[in-house]
Amino acid sequence: MLEQIRTRRSIRKYINRSIEEEKITQLIESARLAPSGSNSQPWHFIIVKSELNRQKLSYVSHNQKWMLSAPVFIVCVADMRSRVKGEDISINESSPHPELKQIIRDTTIAIEHMVIEAENLGLGTCWVAWFTQEEIRPILNIPSDKYVVSIITVGYSSEMPKARPRKKLDEIIHNESW
Repeated sequence: MLEQIRTRRSIRKYINRSIEEEKITQLIESARLAPSGSNSQPWHFIIVKSELNRQKLSYVSHNQKWMLSAPVFIVCVADMRSRVKGEDISINESSPHPELKQIIRDTTIAIEHMVIEAENLGLGTCWVAWFTQEEIRPILNIPSDKYVVSIITVGYSSEMPKARPRKKLDEIIHNESW
């Protein structure tokens, strides 16, 4: 898998080709198998293919028009109900709930499984997270106790961006303490 991790790029240009349903299912399966704290599995994934919903999602994502070249968006949602039961709860970017950090962490692990599997399947992806909960949730009828972590654009790439610089291992490894 190191090769897929090494070659994965954020793709912002896609060819006009639909994605096979089996590949979409395989992406979600790779996310479903991710670990999560207390096995809470807080993730949900909304597959978006319609032109209208993709336009709306692109618009609330600061009108990033490049997104529309991707035939599929996977909207990745973290569910507070996996950690908080019973009480009436509404969350957004400034919510103080410690459980919110936990569900975002766990859902992010699942998303990364998905984008690496996409690379393995010959698909390009890009994380999009430049939106607010209040703008994005109404488009897909997402309840206020759910947190949209990201939109993953998915398609067959029409570009291959160069690798971006990475820090050397000795710049990021600390043994035993900082």
